[in-house]
Amino acid sequence: MGVFIVRRILQMIPVLFGVTLIIFFLVRVSGDPVTLLLPEDAPPEQVAQLRESLGLDRPLPEQYARFLRDLLRGDFGTSIRYRGQAALPVVLERLPATLELAAASILVAVLISLPLGILAATRRGRLPDYGATSFAVLGQAMPNFWLGIMLILVFGVHLRWFPVSGRGTTAHLVLPALTLGTALAALLMRLLRSTMLEVLSQDFVRTARAKGLRERVVLFKHAIRNALIAYVTVLGLQVATLMAGAVVTEQVFAWPGIGLLAIQAINIRDMAVVQTVVIVVALIVMVANLLVDLLYALIDPRIQYA
Repeated sequence: MGVFIVRRILQMIPVLFGVTLIIFFLVRVSGDPVTLLLPEDAPPEQVAQLRESLGLDRPLPEQYARFLRDLLRGDFGTSIRYRGQAALPVVLERLPATLELAAASILVAVLISLPLGILAATRRGRLPDYGATSFAVLGQAMPNFWLGIMLILVFGVHLRWFPVSGRGTTAHLVLPALTLGTALAALLMRLLRSTMLEVLSQDFVRTARAKGLRERVVLFKHAIRNALIAYVTVLGLQVATLMAGAVVTEQVFAWPGIGLLAIQAINIRDMAVVQTVVIVVALIVMVANLLVDLLYALIDPRIQYA
């Protein structure tokens, strides 16, 4: 297990290098931040001075080499919007809000998808199956921003059950978590249904039933445990999608996480903050995938790590 973890951590290094390379050049081809920081009639001397102070007057390969050197020192650059503050603390200050939203969304997705997926598989071709399948189609068809706006109109504006923006209490978390978790719940529910149907048709399940085991034992001890491997795999892979969806959801609900921060940074071309957000999210996704791999051994003891 220890060797496996070390190997996976070493594999993260080239991936992280690729992420830094891509985000560095994408940020720079998106526009010149100097044009936003200075008035249109700024003298060329002032433009040149600012460009030099930001290091933008040097060739891109040299800028990237300096960027990597600073990253290794723990320096992610300086934010333009936050008056010269280091970008990493600015992002880390917002990170708990995004992690809180992501965790709540995963909880919503699991609480919805697990019972619906099992119900649909065990009641195949019946009314519960049709209802759960319809929910899955609707959940994946609705865009996050549209669902968020609808939830705001119904539960925030008309019924006044939940606040429609900001962060503070558990009530603030309900609508954003439902918005972000619904699509994931729909995906997981469909996956669990199909996996359960496949597992229920296998020989070891038929053997368990032939031995006279109660249906509840067959279902929870044998079928669900095997079906959960694919479920957990996809759940881990969806962390990246969840973080991307958080950008839109945080914007809709004014949720003060790194998604909203990234949008604000992109609008004013705050390169250091944008780069830091992407690198931090990439790290979170890689760590999540590593944890998923480790969970396999807990779900199925037959899986061994070399």
